Amino acid sequence: MRSRVPRQPAPGQDALRPDGDVRLSAELAAVVAGARRRAVRDGDRQIDTVHLLHTLLDSDPEVRAAFDGAPQIARLLGYLVQRSIGYGLRWQSTVEDSGALPVVTESGGLSPVASAALEHACERAARRGEDLARGVDLLAALVVVPRARAVEVLTRAGIDARDLAGRLDNDAKGRPEDCAVRGDGGGC
Repeated sequence: MRSRVPRQPAPGQDALRPDGDVRLSAELAAVVAGARRRAVRDGDRQIDTVHLLHTLLDSDPEVRAAFDGAPQIARLLGYLVQRSIGYGLRWQSTVEDSGALPVVTESGGLSPVASAALEHACERAARRGEDLARGVDLLAALVVVPRARAVEVLTRAGIDARDLAGRLDNDAKGRPEDCAVRGDGGGC
């Protein structure tokens, strides 16, 4: 029987490619590690975009500053906490998928959407001329995927993901590399 828990690293090895990705800042690599711990604790099959969003909010002041104040963050954190006590239980036996690409169930412990979002965050940093992706790069990547679980939680918390994406990156729409992440064609 296949384990529902993301694979853990063997001594001296990285279980998830992003942890060893030199394009991630130390803070963002810590977010991925924290998201892995959340997934293991919640008994989820893979690290998904909600694990990443929750860990970003907990650990990155720059990400928290992207939202419209403390009441919005409190409402969002309320939904994220509910995930582990019932709200997200329906997701436990499924793989998060944008529908844009075939589902790959073995992506180093990451859902296909989470893996694509991390890649997009690195590309976003490179376009900005920086070597390392930061938390806001990952947040920008998470909010452009309409069927991502993180976007579903944002919507339930009353946060417009498109508006947030626009604030994070005014030119995010229409770039070819965004099309695969968004999975909606988005005019690409």
